Amino acid sequence: MDLSSRYLGLNLRNPLVASSSPRTSSVDGVRQLAAAGVAAVVLPSLFEEELRRRAAQDAAAREAGTDSFAESLSYFPDMAVSASEPNTSQYLSLVERSTAVGIPIIASLNAVTAGGWTHYASALEQAGAAAIELNIYHLPDDPLISGRDVEKQHIEILASVKAVARIPVAVKLSPYYSSLGEMAVRLDRAGADGLVLFNRFLHPDIDPEGLTVSSRFGLSSPAEGRLPRIWIAHLAGRIRASLAGSTGVEDASDVAAYLLAGADVVMTTSSLLRRGPDHARVLLGELTAWMARQGFSSLDDFRGKLAISAGPAGAAADRAGYVKALRAADRGERSW
Repeated sequence: MDLSSRYLGLNLRNPLVASSSPRTSSVDGVRQLAAAGVAAVVLPSLFEEELRRRAAQDAAAREAGTDSFAESLSYFPDMAVSASEPNTSQYLSLVERSTAVGIPIIASLNAVTAGGWTHYASALEQAGAAAIELNIYHLPDDPLISGRDVEKQHIEILASVKAVARIPVAVKLSPYYSSLGEMAVRLDRAGADGLVLFNRFLHPDIDPEGLTVSSRFGLSSPAEGRLPRIWIAHLAGRIRASLAGSTGVEDASDVAAYLLAGADVVMTTSSLLRRGPDHARVLLGELTAWMARQGFSSLDDFRGKLAISAGPAGAAADRAGYVKALRAADRGERSW
């Protein structure tokens, strides 16, 4: 059975990629995932704030004897950094040492603005990263900022990274653009080598008893895979960039569904955190068994088989599915 895949111009042994998580934060973790069969890993992110702080420290060191250091640091929020969080030199070392495992290592940059910090993209390349995943985590809190301004900023971030990186750059998208399809096309035209659908934002909640705001990430559930899959089905074949499905991957049926929609690779975090690195071997084994039952000998036999055609026919099919689902709900039929 041929599971070979291609993502960001990289030849992969299969379509399963371990996305950023605590399991990809050490060489041992990367090695365990590779042994279990994953084709590539995405490392945890370097944050723009950390890179800017490092740049300010470097500038202060060059201007010893001035008060610029304390002043420059005041521009950045106080961030409680734990001993387990790598600084830039540690991160570059992680990239370099992880490449020895033998699978492509995708470094991650988490950004909110364009700027001088982007020169670190070339440092990641020099350390051996096969590609960069650009995670644009931006929730504008000013209600007067237009959607077009937000989109323009995101395009500028991509352009600034592409200007210094010779390795492929993927953009991890949120689903919250006013016209996601158009934004995907704009990023594609701006040079994105891949799009990852979707980023899962932090959702703070309010504790009425403690009178506090709690901030925590939760692991994804399979139901969350529906939204990225439908968008991948819409985008497959319409843009040049590779497409990665992310979120809601728990078993091989989720992997197969992403591939049928048109994903080039499928990323998972939650299932590997819940069940351990060896779950990757289970996912790949079950995917192979499903392909055999369906009569497929390679991923190319079915990738994009259920992508949505462009034009009126595709829109009509979408509308028909919507009406059918509502009518079924009216009749009391359940799909869960």
